[in-house]
Amino acid sequence: MKLPVTTVSLTLGIVCGGCTATPETASSGPETSTATPPSAPPSPCKADALDSFIGQKATEETGAKILAASGARTLRWAGPGMAVTMDYRFDRVTVSYDQDMVIERASCG
Repeated sequence: MKLPVTTVSLTLGIVCGGCTATPETASSGPETSTATPPSAPPSPCKADALDSFIGQKATEETGAKILAASGARTLRWAGPGMAVTMDYRFDRVTVSYDQDMVIERASCG
C-alpha cells in the first residue's frame, strides 16, 4: 500500500513541477510597454445641449430635436419605473420622463 502512494506522490510532483515558470520562460513573455492605452473615440453626444429640453413634453418631435441638438445617433426613452441597462454608449442620448410625459432628465450615454 505504501508503494502506490509513493508512486502517485512522485508522479504528481513531476507533473506539477512542469507547471512552474523558469527564469528563461518567465522573461520570454510579452514585454511591458510604457505607451499609453488608446483613448475612447470622441463622443458625438453633446450633453450641454440637453438641458433646454427638461420640462418639455416627451414626443416624437421632441425626440428628433434632442437627437439633432445633441449630435447623438441613438435616442433611448426611459419612462417611469422602466429598467434600463447601465452600459455606456458614447453615441446615445437617454431621455427620462415622468408619468405625465414631461422630460425630467436627458444625458449622454
